[in-house]
Amino acid sequence: PGRGGAQGRVSQGREPALGRGSPSSTELQDPSRNRRAHPNWAILGEPAVARENNCLNAAKACNLNDTCKKYRSAYISPCTSRVSTAEVCNKRKCHKALRQFFDKVPPKHSYGMLFCSCPLSDQTACSERRRQTIVPVCSYEEKQKPNCLELQASCKTNYICRSRLADFFVNCQPEPRSLSGCLKENYADCLLAYSGLIGTVMTPNYLRSPKISVSPYCDCSNSGNNKDECDKFTEFFTENTCLRNAIQAFGNGTDVGVWQPMSPVQTTTSTTTPYQRNRERNPNTIDNNINTDPGIYHFCGSLQAQKLKSNSTVDGVFCVV
Repeated sequence: PGRGGAQGRVSQGREPALGRGSPSSTELQDPSRNRRAHPNWAILGEPAVARENNCLNAAKACNLNDTCKKYRSAYISPCTSRVSTAEVCNKRKCHKALRQFFDKVPPKHSYGMLFCSCPLSDQTACSERRRQTIVPVCSYEEKQKPNCLELQASCKTNYICRSRLADFFVNCQPEPRSLSGCLKENYADCLLAYSGLIGTVMTPNYLRSPKISVSPYCDCSNSGNNKDECDKFTEFFTENTCLRNAIQAFGNGTDVGVWQPMSPVQTTTSTTTPYQRNRERNPNTIDNNINTDPGIYHFCGSLQAQKLKSNSTVDGVFCVV
């Protein structure tokens, strides 16, 4: 809704333009919606190869922007300040400051640091800089790695984490028969949902891997009879083609700004969570409009009503339960 018919061009090797077209009524009512990345939704052709350290350049650009510099400094401080010999930092304050960074800083800068592309000649150093963006020693790592299903259960006890995790499952749902690799055909929604998890107990980060792969800080050891369920949960992060394509498209500038793309896969279930409808400017203030009824997050099911243009049903959709 509110999107015009003009189509953007493939942008190779340059910074993608943000905010094309007229804002929708939803965006006008909720200014935080304008933060989202441009409506990138497909990679056409071969992705551009990064020839320089875009992650280093993004960090430099952040320091030259007053807003980015302010909120970056605001999370670097609590995330790097040791509390005691036993505590490397105050994780609660670190998470709160990280949420503010991604909620307040324009995506040109925040996404530029988080989703930057790395040159083939400098994969190790560049990838590590990108991984260190959220100060993982404080915001991500724990003394002991928890079981992923236990971490998910912990997330669901907090309304911010629960709603943002639900958003991630909806907006980054992979679909192999889609051109973009995403069920919703919208990279912007996926990147927004992913960044929304940072600063919660479900904070994800890049793994040290040759390919783009992310995961919360957890594993599936001690899962017992729930091992398959746990593996499915972790693979939604580590093997998510939709998220990987969205990150690559933003980082390489190979996204296509299309305000009126092909009709996405239709579904009879709601694909808009309360958090997505109204992402709070202050993530730590309770929005009375948020429905905290756990039942609202029992979306998906088998989603047998979902169909592509070929009229084939979509099976195996991952859901929050």
